[in-house]
Amino acid sequence: MQKQTTDFLVVGAGIIGISIARELRRQYPDASVVVLEKENSYGRHASGRNSGVLHSGFYYTANSLKARLTREGNLALRTYCTQRGLPLNQCGKLVVARSQADYPQMDELLRRGQANGVPLESVSADEARRIEPRAKTCERAIFSPTTATADPAAVLEAMRKDAADEGVQLTLATAFRRRRRNELLTSQGAWSAGYVVNAAGLHADRIARQFGFSQHFVILPFKGLYLYSDEPAGALRTNIYPVPDLRNPFLGVHFTVTVDGHAKIGPTAIPAFWREQYKGFQNFSPRDLAETVWLQLGLMCFAGFEFRRLAWEELAKYSRAHLASLASQLAEGVQARNYTRWGRTGIRAQLLDLRTRTLEMDFVLEGDDSSMHVLNAVSPGWTCSIPFAQHVVAEIQKLARFS
Repeated sequence: MQKQTTDFLVVGAGIIGISIARELRRQYPDASVVVLEKENSYGRHASGRNSGVLHSGFYYTANSLKARLTREGNLALRTYCTQRGLPLNQCGKLVVARSQADYPQMDELLRRGQANGVPLESVSADEARRIEPRAKTCERAIFSPTTATADPAAVLEAMRKDAADEGVQLTLATAFRRRRRNELLTSQGAWSAGYVVNAAGLHADRIARQFGFSQHFVILPFKGLYLYSDEPAGALRTNIYPVPDLRNPFLGVHFTVTVDGHAKIGPTAIPAFWREQYKGFQNFSPRDLAETVWLQLGLMCFAGFEFRRLAWEELAKYSRAHLASLASQLAEGVQARNYTRWGRTGIRAQLLDLRTRTLEMDFVLEGDDSSMHVLNAVSPGWTCSIPFAQHVVAEIQKLARFS
């Protein structure tokens, strides 16, 4: 096949990749921008399988990228959904206390919200029940009025159409194979690019190593499952979350009210055995299995964030009864018999720092004057996608100094 050329080549057509491509077109309207997607349709991975929650940005320390970009991204994506006529459920979120032991962490969340400029309300148990009559909390709760839910697939499809209308070339069924000198070899031939952006999600670390990056990082996959309620739409009015353990990046089992008003509980954060372990032995990779099991064994023995305890707690969540029992700590009237349907499995592309054996809490980028690599864009990456793309392009401009 004849070698193809472009000014900017983006690997990965999830919401991050498409948003970066759109921002590159805005900044460089005369440049050609191509996005390569290995699948034969869009939204096959995280962008089409996430919870749909537009987070507001109060979980993160004030000096983190996540803090700033989540606050900005929440507003940007809510505005985008409204302007494009996409479904949006502006239902808010309650963070409830299971006991007084949660109070110090609740106070920390309120401090972070104030530092991050995120609207939050400290409410009593009675006020929480006026917001959501079924909410269970110990004396107090936090209400986040700007948290919302949207339809991830609808948002991605709208952004894909916008990208195409803006002149971005989107190419399906084209998988990155390897880098050869200044060329990128793909399943559909070779590409030569002025600048490469790696937004390949679950495989971003491996692609980055072809360019000399991600030397101390590896992606460790975690399987996220939601269990859907059979109750009618409106059975819950708002999202209900527990107070999280701020030492790890997972928020615990919670209630999400979907864009159409139905409730689901989850997600799990079960260690996966290969990177695309969505169902059965689908997409099985011996290489992934060997690498992932080796990493997990190492974390079981040495990780400072108690990986062994986390793994066993998460594996127990394969039980519908156990998941419903955890959710029953947050809301009244939770019966396992009302939760019978598992949703589509999602895989969290969580970055692990091999030097410290810790999970990266913030977004991570590495790059130079010829390539940029998005190594960690896990939750709330979907919420942050619009300002995150602006940040990535600004970092590219610092390094590449385009004329």
